[in-house]
Amino acid sequence: MRASIISVGTELLFGQIVNTNSAYLSRHLNLMGYDVLFHFVVGDNPKRLRETLYRAMDETELIITTGGLGPTQDDLTKEVISSSLGIGIERNEEAYRFLLRKFKDRNMTSNNLKQANMPINAKIFLNEAGTAPAFAIKKNNNIIVSLPGPPIEVNWIFNNGLKDYLMKLAHGNKKMYYRVIRTIGIGESNLETVLMPIIDKQTDPTIATYAKEGECTIRIASKRDNMEEAKIAVDDIISKIEKLAPGIIYSYEDEELNEVVLKKLKILGWKISSAESCTGGLFSGMITDVSGASSIFEKSFITYSNNSKVDELGVSPLTIKEYGVVSPEVSVEMAEGVRKVSGSDLALSITGIAEESKDGDAGTAYIGYSYGEKHGYKEVKTRRNNRKWNRRYFSLMMLKLANDILSEEISKLN
Repeated sequence: MRASIISVGTELLFGQIVNTNSAYLSRHLNLMGYDVLFHFVVGDNPKRLRETLYRAMDETELIITTGGLGPTQDDLTKEVISSSLGIGIERNEEAYRFLLRKFKDRNMTSNNLKQANMPINAKIFLNEAGTAPAFAIKKNNNIIVSLPGPPIEVNWIFNNGLKDYLMKLAHGNKKMYYRVIRTIGIGESNLETVLMPIIDKQTDPTIATYAKEGECTIRIASKRDNMEEAKIAVDDIISKIEKLAPGIIYSYEDEELNEVVLKKLKILGWKISSAESCTGGLFSGMITDVSGASSIFEKSFITYSNNSKVDELGVSPLTIKEYGVVSPEVSVEMAEGVRKVSGSDLALSITGIAEESKDGDAGTAYIGYSYGEKHGYKEVKTRRNNRKWNRRYFSLMMLKLANDILSEEISKLN
């Protein structure tokens, strides 16, 4: 089924708000088998919204709108949809009772009650993350789903009713099952080449790869008569991927790498610390972005200058003089130093060159590690002279190294 997304709000056109809703919805719609053909952004203008809606209805069967369901006068999405379809609006009892409950401890003004008015015969999706209920309405060959604008509300409604509704809409009585696995350490073109023996033969399940900065995501989906058959088919493909490309999968549940690393640290009961030079704290930021990081993250040092490496971590000035500050030897001494100072079970460090300089080639870094009786380093070369990209990639490689070390240690427990 073909789909369009219409984002409503003048603030989006002015660039005052980043439109994350379209990306979120597109990703999930594609995972469910929809073909998203258009993203539209339109201001709070009924005439232009109506024109955009008609175009989307001509081109696609499913149209999802976000924004314009609030209580104020410029929130007109619902009214434009209803008038465009020739459907009346009336007080919806389910939405009305919901609003009474939401406002029971505070004043509800007459314009708040506007949110209880819905297109006749619309399916209602209540919104516990906000106040504006969402709705879906069918007219001829089109289904229009209208969601509020705040991303937290879009996410809540999607995961609490809308996802199941859209899945059934797309596949009828067929059951669709999909899994999203995450890989790191291989580019999209190389990954596709490796997987070509199964991609060439795919009918069901289907396989799709998506490139992300430093990573690749693989979506495997199957549509069968029952869910069990679909799961078996998907799991069979995943086992084939593991054989064709061993060691590249870090998550089978569409998790971010920092989330996976945190889980593994908790399994081992380890604490981690870091010392960063060229990444300037990006790695520690990735770790502490995850809820619960305080239980496993001990210390972070940003030792950008040579003096800070010596004073804070105990790196030998002779090592820096003999091998250079960007060297395997310095990275190892940094890791051993931060482990000694922090008392952590695992310490990682990085020293590198993010852009062209007198110190060496851009895109070169050394990641040091220290844990148990082991210490060492990994060399990273990106062959890019892009400061921002290199710093992000170096931080991902630190996460990858942590994940590899932790996976090896966990395997010893079994």
